[in-house]
Amino acid sequence: MPLLDVSNLRTSFHTHGGVFRAVDGVSFSIPAGKTLGLVGESGCGKSLTALSILQLLPKAAQIASGQIFLEGRDLTAMDEAGLQKVRGNR
Repeated sequence: MPLLDVSNLRTSFHTHGGVFRAVDGVSFSIPAGKTLGLVGESGCGKSLTALSILQLLPKAAQIASGQIFLEGRDLTAMDEAGLQKVRGNR
């Protein structure tokens, strides 16, 4: 089982002009004991991908679809109290 498994993550901003897809279909898996580096141009969505995983998004943003599993637990299904425990400890 991977430590972190992100599948088809899509994060969007709702603006006055419509919906802006900032993260569009990101997938990766990190086995325990391994490291992953995200590399890309400025503004390509690296930080927003990390904020999406932690669910620390600005109010105008939301995860539109995808799955995020940390040690087999579905982070997208957790409430805020559960996420706070994960963020501080894992």
